[in-house]
Amino acid sequence: MAESKDIREKLEKIRRKALELGFEGFGVAPPDVAQAGDWFRQWLAQNFDGEMQYMKRGEAKRLDLDLVLPGVKSVICLSTSYFTAPRTLEFLERPETGDISNYARNMDYHDLIQPRLRELEACLAEVFPGCRSKSYVDTGPILEKPLAEKAGLGWIGKHTNLLTEGVGSYYFLSEILVDQVLPPSEPAEDHCGTCTACIDICPTGAIVAPYVLDSRKCISYLTIELRGEIPREYRKALGNRIYGCDDCQIVCPWNSYAVTTEEPAFQEREGVKGLIELMQLNEEGFRSRFRKSPVKRIKRRGLLRNVAVALGNSGQTEAVPALSQALADPEPLIRSHAVWALGELLGKKALEVVELRLSGESDGSVLNEVERLKTV
Repeated sequence: MAESKDIREKLEKIRRKALELGFEGFGVAPPDVAQAGDWFRQWLAQNFDGEMQYMKRGEAKRLDLDLVLPGVKSVICLSTSYFTAPRTLEFLERPETGDISNYARNMDYHDLIQPRLRELEACLAEVFPGCRSKSYVDTGPILEKPLAEKAGLGWIGKHTNLLTEGVGSYYFLSEILVDQVLPPSEPAEDHCGTCTACIDICPTGAIVAPYVLDSRKCISYLTIELRGEIPREYRKALGNRIYGCDDCQIVCPWNSYAVTTEEPAFQEREGVKGLIELMQLNEEGFRSRFRKSPVKRIKRRGLLRNVAVALGNSGQTEAVPALSQALADPEPLIRSHAVWALGELLGKKALEVVELRLSGESDGSVLNEVERLKTV
């Protein structure tokens, strides 16, 4: 009994340190993920992970955390809010601007949260001398949402994001694996009820059933994880989204309770939404504009691919010069999507521009888009 009280007092010291560091949510889960592991296997079997090969590569570790940290006994789960301003779908009415998911509008969250985790690990080592730990923020082979649910941080909603009563879903998750038995938190309960707002709003029908996401259809996957061409059947649905998609979170009733964070690192930075200007970024301009931003992950080729699609959906003939210039880009991925965008804006008239610029073109993806133009 005395030992249990001592452990709880030590855990409370760690919790207070976590809050002091800027974490809002704190809970402890046992490392067992058997039930979630069964679901994960089924999800992989249906190839819902798309081209995210790291999911299959890390399958064994995700299903057995002892392979991540030998002797693991507990998982400390944490959340960090990134919500800076109320969101609506009004961005769809401004086709000249690109929409970037809320979490990626300024500093890369890894750069902010990982140092905090290291500080919290130092506190753990002080409180529990000799304990071993390993921390992750969205980068480790961990089923973080099921663990966070068991740790009481929230429940996995029908859109597959974690939801917290009175808080919503605009937050990052991170974890510290510990080889120390800690008192577990009370697991969260599901409060989605009969609501299907997230399923109904999804532009590509990616939420194929409640709590089941086919990543291959998800705009966040298509604009961030997918490295190659965006399938033509989804390009119109992208609208003006150029990095991620928040639609399912925007319409979620629980996010009406979201409280804004004052963390400066997450406040929206200027000059990252004008589509025509973005389409003209060279490599140096891209690096400068998105320095220390999550957007740098998809590189210039990925961003300009997305921007070209958004311009094709914009109805702005003012974008034609920038897209025409992109036909000479050294990156075939950008050239092929610029061809598609010009076709959307000009129809068959785009052929005159395209054939003049692409004489001698040999890349198959670009030529396929040119051939498609001839049938428009």
